[in-house]
Amino acid sequence: MLMIGLAGTTLVASEHAWLKAPGVSGVVLFSRNFSSRDQLMALIDDIRDVGGEGMLIAVDQEGGPVQRFRDGFTRLPPLSAIGAVYDRDPEDAIRLAEEHAWVMSSELRASGVDFSFAPVVDLARGNAAIGPRAFHADPAVTAELSQAYVRGMHLGGMAAVLKHFPGHGSVAVDTHKATAIDPRPLDVIRRDDLVPFTEAMAAHAEAVMVAHVIYPEVDAQPAGFSSRWIKDILRSELGFGGAVISDDISMAAAGAAGGVTGRVHAHLDAGCDLVLACFPDVVDEAIAAVQGRGAAAPERIAALRGAVASTWDGLNDNPQRDRFIARIAALHAAEGNHSA
Repeated sequence: MLMIGLAGTTLVASEHAWLKAPGVSGVVLFSRNFSSRDQLMALIDDIRDVGGEGMLIAVDQEGGPVQRFRDGFTRLPPLSAIGAVYDRDPEDAIRLAEEHAWVMSSELRASGVDFSFAPVVDLARGNAAIGPRAFHADPAVTAELSQAYVRGMHLGGMAAVLKHFPGHGSVAVDTHKATAIDPRPLDVIRRDDLVPFTEAMAAHAEAVMVAHVIYPEVDAQPAGFSSRWIKDILRSELGFGGAVISDDISMAAAGAAGGVTGRVHAHLDAGCDLVLACFPDVVDEAIAAVQGRGAAAPERIAALRGAVASTWDGLNDNPQRDRFIARIAALHAAEGNHSA
């Protein structure tokens, strides 16, 4: 029900109690939890020793500006670099999306991480928080690349999490810092922003992360607090049966529901399966807020667990990985030349 954040690179005593608490399903890791691959793998082992083998481990490892683990991991270009390739060579871009996803997911799975919150399927239409994290401004292009990315993640043994439903790309405000309001009517959002989500769902994405954006023509509440968006549109209209995950409850745009307890309850009441409490200072109150609540559907949570994974030795001996990394490195070079 909750995925929580930890303070540092090793577990402290208070975090043992958190991991054993009813309602805690997993941990979200950040750069503050990482110093090396060996340290990361030891931390994950400790988390599961305390919280149980079923404890989910997740991270944001998108590439570009959002890559929490860097030293010892392949430097991943932003998804926008793949979108730029699409404009001149669609087939090559589709291959690159699959390769980028496979490298990302296989490296995380070799380290014991179940899944990354990826891919971003928002449209690249000027949002301050999304920026180069999005593939493209065109819904059809974004949909095609998103499907390829989901395929690549599955080949790497990882579930896919589409974000940020129903589309964060067309509103300028950064929801980490302020309330975001998207005034467009539902038919426009269906025509544009929902296209990549529906196509990536057809590729069997296992989860969706819901945006802290308000779409007043649809509901007065942010999408993550909205049963209209989650139950009526995502579940009933689009037929999505996977897990629904909130964005971080500490973000400024989540303040519409009040304090921590109100934010947790609003997400769960609207239909979220997992709520992210990413900062340690909110975890105690978030855990208290979920006591007595019904658990999420176990099959949705189970689908997020990583598949059998290669070891790092196996990855390092894999010539296919070397080819993929070389192609990704060329994307970095092209991105640099474009920026210059």
